[in-house]
Amino acid sequence: MSPSRIIGDNEASPDSGSSRVNLTEWSVSELSAALKRTVEDAYGFVRVRGEISGFKGASPSGHCYFRLKDDKAVLEGVIWKGNYARMRVKPEEGLDVIVTGKLTTFPGSSKYQIVIDSLEPAGVGALMKLLEERKKKLAAEGLFDEARKQLIPFLPEVIGVVTSPTGAVIRDILHRLADRFPRHVLVWPVRVQGEASAGEVAAAIEGFNALPEGGLIPRPDLIIVARGGGSLEDLWSFNEEIVVRAAAASMIPLISAVGHETDITLIDFASDRRAPTPTAAAEMAVPVRSELLSTLNALGNRKYAGLQRGMERHRRELTMLSRALPKDILAEPRQSLDSLAERLPRALQANAQLHRTHLTRASARFTPRLLSQRLVRGKEVVAAFSERRTRAYRVYLDRRTQRLSSVGQLLAAFSYRGVLKRGFALVRDGDGHPLRAAAGVSGGMRLDIEFADGRVAATADGAGAPRDHVSPPRAEEVPARPKPRAKSSGEGSGGQGSLFG
Repeated sequence: MSPSRIIGDNEASPDSGSSRVNLTEWSVSELSAALKRTVEDAYGFVRVRGEISGFKGASPSGHCYFRLKDDKAVLEGVIWKGNYARMRVKPEEGLDVIVTGKLTTFPGSSKYQIVIDSLEPAGVGALMKLLEERKKKLAAEGLFDEARKQLIPFLPEVIGVVTSPTGAVIRDILHRLADRFPRHVLVWPVRVQGEASAGEVAAAIEGFNALPEGGLIPRPDLIIVARGGGSLEDLWSFNEEIVVRAAAASMIPLISAVGHETDITLIDFASDRRAPTPTAAAEMAVPVRSELLSTLNALGNRKYAGLQRGMERHRRELTMLSRALPKDILAEPRQSLDSLAERLPRALQANAQLHRTHLTRASARFTPRLLSQRLVRGKEVVAAFSERRTRAYRVYLDRRTQRLSSVGQLLAAFSYRGVLKRGFALVRDGDGHPLRAAAGVSGGMRLDIEFADGRVAATADGAGAPRDHVSPPRAEEVPARPKPRAKSSGEGSGGQGSLFG
């Protein structure tokens, strides 16, 4: 029995008690499932227009929940994570949209909702509203500030172009560059329309910036992002935040050439320079080679003409100055120069003769006999110095030997072995440390006693006793005191006598 049939029976006999008793009993889950099937079978996929309300962004799970409303009703809406990631236009609060999805129920809260598969703004007005709000948001972040824009290089070596590889745009750019000034061009192929377009364009800009300097693939000096004309919906990829942020973050100067002159996208505000068309972007990128050569030739001619004029002016000034000088101002110096020129050969001959005479006198002093005498004297001096060196070395060696002997005797005098030779002994404990007092000896301690002629191992019988308790020596151990020497007869009667007597 269907729910509609149950309701019909209730309405047919509202006052009949027996009919109510005979109704089929449903559980809450069964009734919710039946309602779910009825709603999904009756409506399936629907297309609904409304204003987004209560949108707070994606939940932690990635799904989006909000409401669609008009002036009379509200419809709950949900976008699953996978569909939300693929959407070209994302939901925003207050945006008037047209959504397509499946109408269903949510038994957990007894409400019906639409599971949205696609979302698009409701007309150009909604897109323009979204575009203005996004523009204000990005401008407030400073992405469009003029202070952060870079200068376009005058003549880039490598130009990177982000566009479709099959469209007419890339052909127009390459043709224009070839006409003006041929350059090395790198093309990063992307889709310029559709859901995946924005991500590909942003990845291309970031990819050009990630190329290393001097790598296998040359890093561009300039980037051109280009696309042909189209509707606002067709150009919407270049209004996405991911593209605008990539253009603003580019460290390589960037020219945007999206659409025709009347088409405005948000990448135009973030780029370093905007071109009305892709062909105009190529014209901005490089100068005209022929015009550049003509300008260089003109500047070269002007420089050469300026040099000629300067030399001519200096020549005239020099002529005018020479005319102002007296005619005979150089006569006296010229005469002096002639006189000196006549005297120079004679002076050279006299100087050469003088040096020849000095050389002859010097060579006369160096005869073989004189050289032999000087050689003998030199040998005698060397022999005398050698003898003095030998004597000095012997004296030095004797002094060092005597000093070494004295130090050795001093070392032997201070050595403890000399004490051992006088009858003393050195006592060490088992670890080889010397014992300096009897108090350091305990019963059973291993002792090492060193004499002058060797070592003896011993064991202590008991602890050491203080010095005050040492037993007095026996009579036979006490050495006999020497008897006083008898005074001589001479000491008693005469002489100085005893100091203590």
